[in-house]
Amino acid sequence: MMRIGQGVDVHPFDESRPLVLGGVRISDTGGLRGHSDADVVLHALTDALLGATGAGDIGQYFPSDDERWRNAESSRFIREAKSILTERDFDIENIDITIIAEKPRIAPHREAIAASIAKMLDLPRGHVNVKATTTDHLGFIGRGEGICAMAVVLLSVS
Repeated sequence: MMRIGQGVDVHPFDESRPLVLGGVRISDTGGLRGHSDADVVLHALTDALLGATGAGDIGQYFPSDDERWRNAESSRFIREAKSILTERDFDIENIDITIIAEKPRIAPHREAIAASIAKMLDLPRGHVNVKATTTDHLGFIGRGEGICAMAVVLLSVS
């Protein structure tokens, strides 16, 4: 049996915070606003993993009004989602992530982000794909106000 999960997340910029995408610190400033570390990539991926297993969504496990998660590293969310997968006898077949942003340029960080995610989930590097696009200056992303990430995962039963 195969299961597909999809996740989407969006965060506005907060210049006073570090920018972390996929567990990789991209810069010390120009980060994203959020309750946790605001890693938009890992939030979308957590939702995709939880959705594929039928386990709900990130807000059920890590609500933004819960002080335990203030400034938390989003890798904790990934570890919890991985634990749920394991309990339910699912294996990750592949992950495909799209980062939508005008800034920063993602290409120089693509490999590091994919490798970081593969390591977090104990996957071969080839099971994780990261790509990026812009909105050609349309909308809030195009105006440089934030970043969006989308993740799709394919699971199989162990």
